[in-house]
Amino acid sequence: MPRSARIDASGVLHHVIGRGIERRNVFLDDADHTDFLDRLAALAHGGALDIYAWALMPNHFHLLCKTRLQPLSISMHRLLTGYAVNFNKRRRRHGHLFQNRFQSIVCQEDRYLKELVRYIHLNPLRAGLVESLEALADYPYCGHSAIKGRISRPWQDTDYVLAAFGESRSQARRGYSRFVGAGIGVGRKPERVGGGLVRSRGGWSAVPALRRRSAATACDQRILGDVDFVRTVIDRLDERQRRHLGLVTARPEIDRICRQVCDCHGVSPGELCSGSRRRPVVLARYTVAWIAVREIGYSGAEVARHLGVSNSCITRSVATGGRPDVGSLLERIRVPSPPIS
Repeated sequence: MPRSARIDASGVLHHVIGRGIERRNVFLDDADHTDFLDRLAALAHGGALDIYAWALMPNHFHLLCKTRLQPLSISMHRLLTGYAVNFNKRRRRHGHLFQNRFQSIVCQEDRYLKELVRYIHLNPLRAGLVESLEALADYPYCGHSAIKGRISRPWQDTDYVLAAFGESRSQARRGYSRFVGAGIGVGRKPERVGGGLVRSRGGWSAVPALRRRSAATACDQRILGDVDFVRTVIDRLDERQRRHLGLVTARPEIDRICRQVCDCHGVSPGELCSGSRRRPVVLARYTVAWIAVREIGYSGAEVARHLGVSNSCITRSVATGGRPDVGSLLERIRVPSPPIS
């Protein structure tokens, strides 16, 4: 089954997981850990990421962060590619180190920040890399030590996390410690892998029945949050991103686009497709091409066939021309999307 595209939303919380190819270890010694953390620190200091929690395991890593000055995909490409190159040089090996794609889940911050910090920081303890919670506080390859104040990590935003546990630093650290300690006996929660519908209905097995009943409930396995949060994230994406991510299942017909644009520019549909070079017709034709390709997601070939022009004509004009003033026209053209399920 094809893998779903990641939602590379900016300014929201991301839980990122990267795994070694074929489950192989990617951190073998202190030099590996230091190299990876130095690169992570560079991203934080450079304003690309705010980092709240992390853990380096032998064959994978966890990272809880918020994107800032650049998309998550660019940050992760720089981190993983640079690390893999150095890892291979140190080991005199060749080939891929990580699986083809890192996993990223967009998370509702007010609801899951504390839980995700705890989950990520308890990974070394659950995996047996340390023997106790006290030992975890001194473990250098997990963000828990920085929040506890045992190891200095200036690039890790410990203040942001501690603010969720108390007003003063000492009070917050005590609250954080109690919260993490209470999570030792909590196993993996299946409801944490998907959106609001998955949590509230008891898992993905319940989703098909709701779809058959056309239940208007938003959910997405790439988003961890309630229904309102899922819709908020999706609504912030532009039309092309929505289509790329498989979030749009309906789009207006090109005929509808042409009719609305013709009405706006005072030309007839027949004239639009006649090849006329009259200025209002040319502008209307360009507007149709821009809306259909750049806003709705049609291919240039589909639009070209409808307008009776060459593919290159559409592709070239849309690629080189500026965005026309579509304003309220675009809202009249769009058909309300069906419920996302």
